[in-house]
Amino acid sequence: MVKRFLSMVTSAIVLVLTAIPAFAEAVPAQAQGSGAKGWIAIASGIGIGIAAFGGALGEGRAIASALDGIARNPGASGKIVTPMIIGLALVESLVIYAFVIAFLLQGKI
Repeated sequence: MVKRFLSMVTSAIVLVLTAIPAFAEAVPAQAQGSGAKGWIAIASGIGIGIAAFGGALGEGRAIASALDGIARNPGASGKIVTPMIIGLALVESLVIYAFVIAFLLQGKI
């Protein structure tokens, strides 16, 4: 059910984003600079939102799985916690990379 919903949302986003350039009008050379700055700001905001949402989902699932494993076998908590923390750090690093890229894009404005 969730996979089907995510598939439908992804398809809708792809359709909307591919339709925008298809119906775009030619912009005069004088007005090209102002529109690009707005799109950069929108793109960096959307990028951070998607990165934060995906990172939160990934971290939530990792923590839930680790706690489930610890609840089933408390003796294995030492072997579960360390890889979980390393995995959480890797997921969080991807969100930080998206944050840095958004700052770089904002620097172009």
